[in-house]
Amino acid sequence: MTMMAKKSLQLGRAVEWPHTPEEAQLDRVPNPQKGTDYLVRFTVPEFTSLCPVTGQPDFAHLMIDYAPGAWLLESKSLKLYIASFRNHGAFHEDCTVMIGKRIASEIKPKWLRIGGYWYPRGGIPIDVFWQTGRVPKGLWVPEQGVAPYRGRG
Repeated sequence: MTMMAKKSLQLGRAVEWPHTPEEAQLDRVPNPQKGTDYLVRFTVPEFTSLCPVTGQPDFAHLMIDYAPGAWLLESKSLKLYIASFRNHGAFHEDCTVMIGKRIASEIKPKWLRIGGYWYPRGGIPIDVFWQTGRVPKGLWVPEQGVAPYRGRG
């Protein structure tokens, strides 16, 4: 990695919180194990966005799994990107798929999936799932482990 590439990373320096997902920067770093198939999991238990109609907050538990190629997703930049949705108005489906597509575009993984487990809106929980292609042969992919919404039962 060149010095210029290191300076552009948000890791290790103070940065302003992005106001929108579009202005948020996702950083990638070289994968030192690029010849090995393995799974990376990011768990985001307190994701928030806004309903695009009412402006009320929506809450979700996101699970992001990916098999890295040449690049790893840098976690501080993911935190900042995820936080940029706090004032973003979009439906559950759009937020979930948008995040998955953006990460896949930035790091070009061998495979990626995202599960968005949304808390009820209007009494109906909505779960949204998206992935890129097929799981690489032989890759261990554990269940995401997020129970379906059961309310008080």
